[in-house]
Amino acid sequence: MPLYFEDMTPGQTWETAGRTVTEADVVNFCGVSGDFNWIHIDAEATKNSPFGQRIAHGLLVLSIATGLRMQSGLFTGTVIAFMGIEDWKFKQTVFIGDTVRSQVEVVEAKETSKPDRGVVKQRVQILNQKNEIVQEGYFVTMMKRKSA
Repeated sequence: MPLYFEDMTPGQTWETAGRTVTEADVVNFCGVSGDFNWIHIDAEATKNSPFGQRIAHGLLVLSIATGLRMQSGLFTGTVIAFMGIEDWKFKQTVFIGDTVRSQVEVVEAKETSKPDRGVVKQRVQILNQKNEIVQEGYFVTMMKRKSA
């Protein structure tokens, strides 16, 4: 059941499903973004890197998190616009084969001058399969109102 602006109350939390980052994800993201940095594509060279293996693009992981958020069904048909990302931090490396999911908390819900919408700020933490926070920050989303 989708959430509307009125359903979003500060302190409300939920968690998305998880998704494993695959080699295909990394290769496809290289093609879409044009970011063919060796740390993502050169298995031999990365053996001698600080990471010891190839890593997923930070922005790929962020993109996966936005997709998991939408796949939850909580925002189907109720998001008007993704307005921004605030204070985003890349805290841990994500490797091919890691499984990520998001924990979300509503921190603010503000009415706008237009009666059909409101703006919601959510704290988002992306966690790996070890429950380590790999990325975190705030998503700001314009949401439809029920009463419009």
